[in-house]
Amino acid sequence: MRVLVTGGAGFIGSHVVEALRAHGHEATVFDVRSDPADDVRDPDAVRRSLSGVDAVCHQAAKVGLGTGFGDAPDYVSRNDLGTAVLLAAMAEAGVRRLVLAGSMVVYGEGRYDCPRHGVVRPGPRSVADLDAGRFEPRCPHCGTALEPGLTAEDAPLDPRNVYATTKLTQEHLAAAWARSTGATAVSLRYHNVYGPRMPRDTPYAGVASLFRSALARGEAPRVFEDGRQRRDFVHVRDVARANVAALEAAPPPGTLTAYNTGSGTPRTVAEMARALATACGGPDPVVTGEYRLGDVRHITADSTRLRGELGWKPEVDFEEGMREFAAAGPRGESL
Repeated sequence: MRVLVTGGAGFIGSHVVEALRAHGHEATVFDVRSDPADDVRDPDAVRRSLSGVDAVCHQAAKVGLGTGFGDAPDYVSRNDLGTAVLLAAMAEAGVRRLVLAGSMVVYGEGRYDCPRHGVVRPGPRSVADLDAGRFEPRCPHCGTALEPGLTAEDAPLDPRNVYATTKLTQEHLAAAWARSTGATAVSLRYHNVYGPRMPRDTPYAGVASLFRSALARGEAPRVFEDGRQRRDFVHVRDVARANVAALEAAPPPGTLTAYNTGSGTPRTVAEMARALATACGGPDPVVTGEYRLGDVRHITADSTRLRGELGWKPEVDFEEGMREFAAAGPRGESL
């Protein structure tokens, strides 16, 4: 299969390219980092790149929370306009297979259970609660403490920041494209991806990268809130293998199928920071009590559907992955 990988020179995309080639596919890279003309918002450049292509793995995106709402036009332009241009060109070229780099951020808060009211959906946390250090969401009906659980693909979608909104829009565009053309579309809803080549020293990087940069400077990682917020940290090579599995699968045509892509093992942010600090031989993390509006408290994956339908399972052990990430060189390559 000849596969076009948008964002194929980036963190996750470069690993996807390697995984595709290792599985006998021909992967071609479309990425402004390797060629400034490869802008996914340029219809002519995208049309040229689709010549002879059987499928597209769409990784190109602006990621992270950024620096504030002023980033909104750029997020919408890169993520949503770029996806619309790509899908229009695919419809014109007759390319009928897409795997989209989705995100767990489309859910907003994860799953919560109230002992009195069952599964509930708490609203956004208030500034007053966050300022007071009350980080845990409460039951919206009775105010009782909630128990976080694993989030499945059928959970309500509730994006709570600009990036999350653009990722959900990408899915809606892909679903509309699939219905219109009879094509197959898969969204892999990535959880917290980490590993070699992760971007550094940027407000758009993931939390693992920010902690790694601090440790490289000899500084303690600064953990927001109380450090007990739960995430699902999944290694980039496992994510790349999920992309190959999705491209080789036969999902139903005319619709978009979503798969959570995570390890299935919840860990706290403080736990991840400690593991990384230990692997780096650096100072212990500092829990700051600070917070970022738009962050959710707990979001962890139920990846049962991906395991069952595509036969995928994570292979990189968490501690092993953190040791490898800690040993990454200046460009994020393993030493």
